[in-house]
Amino acid sequence: MNKPKELNWFPSYATHHKIPFGSYVFNEQIQRIADSVNLVDRPPFEFLLDNDISGTYLFYNGGINFGDEELNALLDWVNVGNTLMVSAVDFEETLLDTLNLETKSVNTVGNFNNEYQVQFVNPRLDHTRSYKFDRPNTFFYFNEIDTLNTSVVSFIDKYRGENKTVEDSLVNIIKQPFGYGEIILSTFPQAFTNYFILNAPNEKYTAGLISYLDTTKPIYLDKYYKSGKKYYTSPMYLLLNTKSLKWAYYIVLIGVLIYIIFEGKRKQRAIPIVKQLKNQTLEFTRTIANMYYENGKHKDIAHHKVQHFLEHIRNTMYLNTSEINDTFIKNLAARSNNTIEDTQKLFSFIDSLNHKSQINNIELERLNTLIENFKSNNEWKTKN
Repeated sequence: MNKPKELNWFPSYATHHKIPFGSYVFNEQIQRIADSVNLVDRPPFEFLLDNDISGTYLFYNGGINFGDEELNALLDWVNVGNTLMVSAVDFEETLLDTLNLETKSVNTVGNFNNEYQVQFVNPRLDHTRSYKFDRPNTFFYFNEIDTLNTSVVSFIDKYRGENKTVEDSLVNIIKQPFGYGEIILSTFPQAFTNYFILNAPNEKYTAGLISYLDTTKPIYLDKYYKSGKKYYTSPMYLLLNTKSLKWAYYIVLIGVLIYIIFEGKRKQRAIPIVKQLKNQTLEFTRTIANMYYENGKHKDIAHHKVQHFLEHIRNTMYLNTSEINDTFIKNLAARSNNTIEDTQKLFSFIDSLNHKSQINNIELERLNTLIENFKSNNEWKTKN
């Protein structure tokens, strides 16, 4: 919590960023010294198409690639008497070919400290003073220029701490007329950053560079071609941009993951599968019947058999069994597909058994045979 926040060295170049490679200081200063400064957050092709403007259009960023249509629109705008200033680490081939220029990266062999010094050519800008910059990733210079039409504004002077020059004149800023206007190209966009300007006396180098612009005319400062975001698009920005909150957020995520791994397991034992209960009514009936039969209770078995048979008649043939007479016999024979004689024979045998106090197993088996034959005829009729 008490540790100083680490510096953000991201090459933003955004006018609202106060990080080392933002351009908040330059934006504040140019607003103070120029008569009119307009911040443009639209593509230049669209902006020039919708507005009739004149003055200076200023671009600076780590990399700028206009594209053919947009570059032609800018060159047409310059051709009528305006100024275009573009500062980038390197430039697109179309722009370089148009101005008969070539660029090349500086050989860094022997430059262990990665420090460079830049210097103006114009004697009015204290051309004997060098300005240090010690954080370039890649430094380009113009290795071929159109000497008839191109003016040198600044060059890379010396490696920091050494007495010999890198080469004879490594040009990093040039000025060239184009139609009725002019174009200024710089391979040193870091001159507009907070880090460079706030390291005295580097602010004089940036001021000298701006002196090549007509500050009495409107200056259009590009915000569209910037590596830094124009606004924070993510609601997580504040959380992740603060180190303590970021680690608190990560700890919460790790804790949730651990909880899921260890507490997400099932604590309840698996519920065993319970088989559906079987209908054992038939087995129970057979057991009771066998018990009666083995104990010699043939009379009781015959009684239950007859009662079950009468219930079958009531449920399937819808006849009243409370009175057994000739009408009942005829109706039952007709509905059950049995003859009147067989039906009369069955009920006569049942009546004879009802008048006996005891019956033997032969009579019981005969009763069962007569009833089953009677039922089988009825079932055959139902199916057909």
